[in-house]
Amino acid sequence: TNMNSYTYMSVHTQQCIVHFLISFSPSRNEDLKEMLESNKESLKLEAMKRVVGLIAKGKNASELFPAVVKNVASKNIELKKLVYVYLVRYAEEQQDLALLSISTFQRALKDPNQLIRASALRVLSSIRVPIIVPIMMLAIKEAASDMSPYVRKTSAHAIQKLYSLDQDQKELLIEVIEKLLKDKSTLVAGSVVMAFEEVCPDRIDLIHKNYRKLCNLLVDVEEWGQVVIISMLTRYARTQFTSPWKEDGVFDEHNERAFYESDEEKTRDETEAKPYMMDPDHRLLLRNTKPLLQSRNTAVVMSVAQLYWHLAPKNEVSIVTKSLVRLLRSHREVQYIVLQNIATMSIQRKGMFEPYMKSFYVRSTDATHIKSLKLEILTSLANEANISTILREFQTYVKSQDKQFAAGTIQAIGRCATNISEVTDTCLNGLVLLLSNRDETVVAESVVVIRKLLQIQPTQHSDIIKHMAKLFDNITVPMARASILWLMGEYCERVPKIAPDVLRKMAKSFTSEEDIVKLQIVNLAAKLYLTNSKQTKLLTQYILNLGKYDQNYDIRDRTRFIRQLIVPNDKNGALSKYAHRILLAPKPAPVLESAYKDRDRYQLGTLSHTINTKASGYLELSDWPAVAPDQSVRNVEVIEPVKEWAPSLGKTGKSKPAKSSDDKFYSDSGEEEEEEEKGSGSSSSEDGSSSSSSSSDAESHVQKNSSQSSEESDKSSSQSEKSSSESDSEKKERKTKTPLQKKTVKPTAKDGYHTIMEHIFNEESWTYVTKNQHTKTIFVNVINQHSVLQTFSYSHWSTLCVSLFTQLCPLSLAFPLQLSGPAFVPEKSHDLLHRMTGKGLSAQYQFPRQPCLYQPTMVSVQISLTNTTDHPLEQIHIGDRSPTGLNIHCFNTIECLEPEASVTVFIGIDFNDSTQAANFQLCTKEDHFSVSIQPAIGELLLPITMTELDFRKLLGMNESSATITMAAENMTSQPISRPVATVANLGMVPSSQDNVHRFAGKTASSGAVVLVTVELRESSTALITINTEKSVMGSMLLQRPLALVLQHREKCTACLCCGLSGCVFQLISEVSLRAIENTG
Repeated sequence: TNMNSYTYMSVHTQQCIVHFLISFSPSRNEDLKEMLESNKESLKLEAMKRVVGLIAKGKNASELFPAVVKNVASKNIELKKLVYVYLVRYAEEQQDLALLSISTFQRALKDPNQLIRASALRVLSSIRVPIIVPIMMLAIKEAASDMSPYVRKTSAHAIQKLYSLDQDQKELLIEVIEKLLKDKSTLVAGSVVMAFEEVCPDRIDLIHKNYRKLCNLLVDVEEWGQVVIISMLTRYARTQFTSPWKEDGVFDEHNERAFYESDEEKTRDETEAKPYMMDPDHRLLLRNTKPLLQSRNTAVVMSVAQLYWHLAPKNEVSIVTKSLVRLLRSHREVQYIVLQNIATMSIQRKGMFEPYMKSFYVRSTDATHIKSLKLEILTSLANEANISTILREFQTYVKSQDKQFAAGTIQAIGRCATNISEVTDTCLNGLVLLLSNRDETVVAESVVVIRKLLQIQPTQHSDIIKHMAKLFDNITVPMARASILWLMGEYCERVPKIAPDVLRKMAKSFTSEEDIVKLQIVNLAAKLYLTNSKQTKLLTQYILNLGKYDQNYDIRDRTRFIRQLIVPNDKNGALSKYAHRILLAPKPAPVLESAYKDRDRYQLGTLSHTINTKASGYLELSDWPAVAPDQSVRNVEVIEPVKEWAPSLGKTGKSKPAKSSDDKFYSDSGEEEEEEEKGSGSSSSEDGSSSSSSSSDAESHVQKNSSQSSEESDKSSSQSEKSSSESDSEKKERKTKTPLQKKTVKPTAKDGYHTIMEHIFNEESWTYVTKNQHTKTIFVNVINQHSVLQTFSYSHWSTLCVSLFTQLCPLSLAFPLQLSGPAFVPEKSHDLLHRMTGKGLSAQYQFPRQPCLYQPTMVSVQISLTNTTDHPLEQIHIGDRSPTGLNIHCFNTIECLEPEASVTVFIGIDFNDSTQAANFQLCTKEDHFSVSIQPAIGELLLPITMTELDFRKLLGMNESSATITMAAENMTSQPISRPVATVANLGMVPSSQDNVHRFAGKTASSGAVVLVTVELRESSTALITINTEKSVMGSMLLQRPLALVLQHREKCTACLCCGLSGCVFQLISEVSLRAIENTG
């Protein structure tokens, strides 16, 4: 309005005003509308980016809805994604316009791109119109069966939206939830459990069959899903397991009855008190949530802490202490929630946090509410041993400039004096000294606390009452003045000379006092009238007359009541007899308790616990059942999947049908042995056309049982299943079976292939271990006969491994994932044990990049052992391993290794899709050596083959990408595929585009698919994209080795092992060179 004043403004202020006027000008949206309605895709894309930017800034862009919705059918993928982002935001506000495009959304549900399918479902579920409920229901059902886990995750999110729109669809939605709960993808688990909690939290029966799977997937689920799953499993465990807090029971988790026992021992054991036996599934939950205490997400750590608090035995709850203390370094919002929970926990179990008491010392930078919580915790942790330290800390807090915090400190001192009798006098003396403080707030709070403490020992502290009476004139805070007056009246007999004088002063200032002080003046007058009527009768009548006409009706009523009570007359003569007993009755001493004492009725970490009131949607924890429900409801009956097996290698004869799972391991007669001997005899015929029946039987067991055992990938789950469902029939005595005589194998180059097959499938190589009455697990025990491996060609061995691994692994996707041979096998070996450290025993290891025969989830590792001493080394074997749960299939003990001799053995290690080193001991008869195998990220993969169409269908799970600069000579297919195969064990996927190269693999442990796309662009640049459910693995593969090996590099001779001409790496630093050498 005033241009002169505008001229003198700063340049920054002028720019802000111009920007403000432009942002709200109507022409700005008109420009966006024109761009959205243009024929050029680039303008539309730029306009949508601006629109989404406006939404991100919180500005209203709803008027652009008609222009945006016209582009919903665009063929440009990037544009369509942005349109869907806009529609999700405004579909609920513009329902009529959104309904016009519903046919487009339905078509998009069939789009090849999973991101488009998911976005279409997200928009469809955001249209809050009851008329399209059937369409939404059909779309959710189809999406629940989608090949992409990302789309299935979106369908779980849509379930909650549909339920809030129409609760009549509950039964149909429960069917979809039940189906999604069986999903093995970590991407889906958290979302479907959230849908379960919203729709049917009382349907615990849906969790039974999926309980162990959820426990095992918990570590790999995203952080948001981990919080939801832990909360649900906490409620589930409180209904299915007995309390581990039994005081009279003996905790004995590993108590197992002997296999053979007499009836007398059994009867005696039954009469004795049964010790507490934790359910294996209960232990599984505690064991699988413990690693999450190291999570970087504070909500996850808090969820695990509350789970241990509500479910774990009392001697194990302290595990969470260090993790909770670590969270105190976070933001003040996080500190507030964590400290609230610690305050509740410290009341019941002080010993948990006492070693970390210094972590709760108040800092000057803490907010007032943080200071108050820390003060609360320190007061709860106080005991005879540390009270002196805490009181010294409190002395500093009293001097704080924060008056509210200083007052809280005085209250804390009073609580310490009440709880610990040894320091009561010390605290009282300190509080009396505070009465001379200049700060009125400190003095007033001290008076209030002293009054409460004097009620505990009134006979011993008459001097303190006298001292407080002398300071009465200097105290102006109403509560403090009222407290002193109450003390005078309550203990007026102990200060007979001072109390009447105080009443005289109060009579003068009665009209100017606060209401709370006036009430105590009336009480003091009444008590003195009863105990010392000669001196105070007239004063009492004067004060009662003043109160009779006071403006406050409470004071008027109190005055009339007191007059009728203490002044006898004809009407109230009977009542005045009891005046002394009414007014001077002994009062109970006040109990100073924590404000968080009663908050334990709410589950820790919930909103209800934070606000100390039951919030909407809060689900209470049920009490522990007196008798544990049937644990067999969590057993999963594995059904053999129907699929075509790869043709068996070599010629085989007729094999007898596989034995049923109900047959005993050892037969009662010798008929089976005779048949096996006949079969083995026929297998040694000249033409070699038939194999033994026992070999065929074993092979059939492989095909049948391997698919069953692979349903439960985690060992802890299968162990808990085994312990929970073990039948009585399997505990009977079994007759021993005479082992067959071991045959000497002398392979030749011609029959080396059949030798390996016979060696793998012979009688001694298979060990059958009863799992339960439904299933049996087969463990392969292949003896490392080095003469066989030396005479058998590496290519044949590679083919054999891939074929066997294909049969041992069931298909987890809608289309088969066929394993392929490695495109490149690095020859570089890594030192496992140096000859100097190993006292002459030298060991090197390398990754042969072959599927592991011992177990499909393991990574095969080849170890070369060399004896460099002048004497034989005996009993070489693998000893203890770390971490404790590390699963290693060890090689058989080498009884003797001659001087200067070498031997090659194979082991299998389940790294659980992690680059964490496998630590174990390599032992001889005399010594033990600690060794470590550190896997590169690319060695945890297995190459697979698939079509380009299948490759495209799986894109978009968790995506990591980076743009790099490449050398001109590497911009063709061969120089790209070779370095990629060098870094990661991936298989090539056919590509119809010359500038796009695709690679596929899957993780050995979990079978998660890893897709790598290298797109060559102009100016010698390339875009590397990695899609995988294992987001951490994708980032590591992209940021560390893969991007580095494909970048533009200077020539060097430091890396000759990969055999590339001009093989070359960018000389950044010594650290990068060392990393390159490790990856070969």
